[in-house]
Formats: sequence, structure tokens, C-alpha cells
Amino acid sequence: MLMRSKLFVPGSRPELFAKAVASAADALSFDLEDAVAEDRKVEARASLAAFLRDLPKGLRKTVIVRVNAVGSDHFAADMEAVVRPRLGVINLPMVEDAAAIAEAAALLGRLEKADGSGGAGRTRILVNIETPKGLRKAAELAAAHPRVIGLQIGYADLLEPFGLDRSDPAALAHIRMTVRLAAAEAGVAAYDGAYASVSDPDGYRAECEAARRHGFAGKSCIHPSQIAIANEAFMPKPAEVERARRILAAAAEAHAKSVGAFLVDGRMVDAPFLVSARAIVALADLHATDAANPSEA
Repeated sequence: MLMRSKLFVPGSRPELFAKAVASAADALSFDLEDAVAEDRKVEARASLAAFLRDLPKGLRKTVIVRVNAVGSDHFAADMEAVVRPRLGVINLPMVEDAAAIAEAAALLGRLEKADGSGGAGRTRILVNIETPKGLRKAAELAAAHPRVIGLQIGYADLLEPFGLDRSDPAALAHIRMTVRLAAAEAGVAAYDGAYASVSDPDGYRAECEAARRHGFAGKSCIHPSQIAIANEAFMPKPAEVERARRILAAAAEAHAKSVGAFLVDGRMVDAPFLVSARAIVALADLHATDAANPSEA
């Protein structure tokens, strides 16, 4: 699932839906939570449900909907409205307990069965880490259910209420490493949160590059101008791909000779480096396939 860029789209702005689909974002993240005023929740839910029903089969983008939190007045209605065959991922906000994920997964199962499409188990869950408790329990949340595909940082809720400086690199690095290692333990991906300063592309790029160094797979975009930056930052550079392919070729030769560790470009390579090389090549190949096949029949 290629999600270098996840374009944020308020559910109360249906005039933006088609524009989002036409964008270069890997994933579209429609929001029914914070971006929608309380008195427009019902309207936004209906607009998004209608849009999801009409999405084309050939759309090669991951479609995500951030619903209101489990236990809120809007959660069940949100889920009932948006769980459709074209929906790929439900994004759960403000998660602090594995029980909330289990409740969402159970409801997903019932709704998928009810729609008659035969796609039971198709909808995945992206868990937001955006409270101190959620951060502390990140590893438990990442492993809470097989539907969980990743953890996503919500910086505003995690930092602003507690007087933490959003621009402090040390604070962000601590949060990212905590989330990334929690995701790694569960074998799922980690995604970096939004950057609010749309007029600061250099700052956004710097955060993308730092997140990739920390092993993140992508970052939220709150404006179309951020998409290209994220798409570039979360792809391995050509030189990285070439080296990864050399490593895998050398590994095949070493395996044939029963050699465990070997040299590539003057550097020792053993099992952990093979994992990294395979991931780099897989990402490059996935991107190449998507680029060559912009639509499906």
C-alpha cells in the first residue's frame, strides 16, 4: 500500500472531492472529525457517503476516512455511512486503548458482511497516536488487531495542549522513534502527521526528510502543494535503489557459496542489510508499477 502522500480533505467540502481524486496524492484522507463543525456532521457524512458510492473501480489511490472517535455520538453513524467497497482504510482518532480498535474492527466486520460485496476483512485500520496515553501504549495499539496497517502521529493534539514546542526537533524525534519502533514491533507502517505551515515548503520538506530517516512511510498533506514534496521525500533515491539491487545480487551469489557476510562497495553486508535492501527495491518496484498503470479495468 503506497501512501507516501495522504491528502487531507474535509468531509464538509464536497467541492474538493473530485479535485483530490485528480491530484498526485497516493492516498486521500477524507475527514469527518476535527475538520467538520458539529452542526455540519450529518451533512458531511451524507456528502461523503454519496461520493464513495460513485468512486470508479479503477481508482489507484488508497481511500481513507477519518471518522469521529470510538465512543463518540457520531462514530457508529460515520461507520455505517462510509464503509463501502471502495473504502480502503478507516482512520481512528484519539485512540488510547486496544478495546476501541477491537470495537471498530467488530463493527467493520458487520458492515462489510451487510453490504453483500463479498469483501469481508477488506477495510483496514489506521490508528492515530495523538495523546500522551496513546503514545505510551503505541506498541499495544499497533498489535491490537490484524486489520491495523499502521500508526499515524497527530501532532496538534499530542503537543499543543501541553505547551510542547511543535518546532523542537528533539521532541519530534522522540515521538517519531517511539511510534516507529512500536509499529516495527507489530510489523506495520508508521506515518508522519500534518505540517500546518502551508506557506513554508522548506519546513515541510525538512520534516518529510527527517521522518524518512526515522523509517516512516509517508506524511499527511493539508494542501495540494505538499503532495509532490512528500512523494519525492519518501521514495528511495536512484543511487539507493541501484545499491540495493547490487546487494541483493551479491547476496544471491553469497548464498550459493554458503557465505553469510560479504562486501558490497567496500561495506560489510549481512542479514539486517538484506531486509533493508529488499524493502527499498520493493518500494521502487511498487512505484514503477503504479506509474505504469495509472488505472485499472
